[in-house]
Amino acid sequence: MHTALLLIAMLLMVAPASAEVKALERSAFSFELPVMLPGAPQEIFDAATGDIGGWWDHKFSKNPKAFYLEPKAGGHFMEIFDDQGNGVQHATVIFCDRPKLIRFEGPLGLTGRAVMMVHTYSFEAVGTDSTRLTLSVQGAGAIDAKTAGVVENVWRHFLIGQFKPYVEAGKHKAKK
Repeated sequence: MHTALLLIAMLLMVAPASAEVKALERSAFSFELPVMLPGAPQEIFDAATGDIGGWWDHKFSKNPKAFYLEPKAGGHFMEIFDDQGNGVQHATVIFCDRPKLIRFEGPLGLTGRAVMMVHTYSFEAVGTDSTRLTLSVQGAGAIDAKTAGVVENVWRHFLIGQFKPYVEAGKHKAKK
């Protein structure tokens, strides 16, 4: 009995001051963004996955050693900073059906926040020489309407401002 009381007394003496608990605003959002691209679904799928450093321009490191989206279930959306393996895992691939669909979940650029996002690229042949890439995003967590709008605008930048010109210029063919 004395040992138990002594143990409790010792724990109370070293117990840290209670942390301030802050409530976070919780919300959810979703959007879809279709983009028409020249090329067959397999070609566009390959351009949107694997090494994406040629068109993905928002990075945590100025010059990452590698930047890729692994096109397989359990694959990673990774930015590797250096030879020591420092970097960030932006998301994990949770569904892959080449060349129709790839789905990945993770916070992407919102790492460090209580946010989860699921991103889906769907690839649909249009005619004989084009593909409609549709991005679907669903996000939830500690995110406000302003941040949700930023996420949508950043994806417009990636797909319309970066990826579409990259494909139209044929730069994706050089990465093979």
